[in-house]
Amino acid sequence: MSDTQSDKHTTAGSVGIVSPQTVHFDQPLMLSCGRALPEHDIVYETYGTLNADKSNAILICHALSGHHHAAGYHSEDDRKPGWWDNCIGPGKPIDTNHFFVLSINNIGGCHGSTGPASINPETGKPWGPDFPTLRCRDWVESQRLMMLHFGISQWAAIVGGSLGGMQAMRWALEHPDELRHCVVIASAMKLSAQNIAFNEIARAAITSDPDFHGGRFLEHGTLPRQGLSLARMIGHVTYLSDDGMKEKFGRDLKAGSLLMGADDGPVEFQVESYLRYQGETFSTAFDANTYLLMTKALDYYDLAREYGDDPIAAFRHATCSFMVMSFTSDWRFAPPRSREIVDALVAANRPVSYAEIEANHGHDAFLMPIPRYLDVFSAYMQRVKEECHAS
Repeated sequence: MSDTQSDKHTTAGSVGIVSPQTVHFDQPLMLSCGRALPEHDIVYETYGTLNADKSNAILICHALSGHHHAAGYHSEDDRKPGWWDNCIGPGKPIDTNHFFVLSINNIGGCHGSTGPASINPETGKPWGPDFPTLRCRDWVESQRLMMLHFGISQWAAIVGGSLGGMQAMRWALEHPDELRHCVVIASAMKLSAQNIAFNEIARAAITSDPDFHGGRFLEHGTLPRQGLSLARMIGHVTYLSDDGMKEKFGRDLKAGSLLMGADDGPVEFQVESYLRYQGETFSTAFDANTYLLMTKALDYYDLAREYGDDPIAAFRHATCSFMVMSFTSDWRFAPPRSREIVDALVAANRPVSYAEIEANHGHDAFLMPIPRYLDVFSAYMQRVKEECHAS
């Protein structure tokens, strides 16, 4: 291990080396689709210490391709920290000197929690396409079992970006007395038609791969690498912004020449190489059926559907305070979608703070260490922290 790696793992702003844990639930989990998951495992990580009255607990809800590893490192040789390491750790917005943080890999996932790649106890084979359809509220109910597992009666805050923000809002409506704050970042009350269209194109890329085998690719000993790679490339482009891509890649070439001569190789732009790398890496690290399952859950999400399609009526069920943040260059979950949330909360007479952050990183901005974003996030979480100490 190099000195650089050693410093990285012991820095004051890192939670250090962490280990995933697993909880097994024997009791059936009734799902929104009418089916029951007979048993399930949840893989999770925790950061910080739960205080005596268990009032300092923060739940992290992950986005589409997220998982339980949100902060820290899994080993001394680990070069890449958890996906939200910018925001979780000592002195960071979600300050582990004060908060106990629980990060879960949702059911249906592919990083250890029960999902399509897990063995169906009734058949002895991978669930594959037979895994039950999920809704956002199913994740909430599974997360609630984890809440009970730790003996937590009320979350200090539930925090999530993108699909994670949708889960946080669903918590506020389904179990209003069980959270004091709801932090919603780069999210929406429902997907736009354009978003649903992008998800469908990505799913079509997967299902048209000859190695998909109707979702039973594991039984055939193969993976739909090409389809999943294309799906990731499509998704990745939508998470970035035009300005951000221009700044990162421009029209720079990786190989070849635009002044083609007889000896020139094929022209390859940097952005092409980058997208291929992202797609190829994702195609072996993520389960194709999980991708289909989670994008469908995104499509189905509609916060106000059960409330007469009235978001104001929906938010009247909430009792917590809200923090909503958006990013100027995010066109996948654009600022107007966040302002719709804020407007509905104001009309429902619910306490809400809102910040629109100037950033050119697109939807991925919520993962980035943008100074104003971290400052605003920290200021709000300071309020949450002070309430924990006052309780």
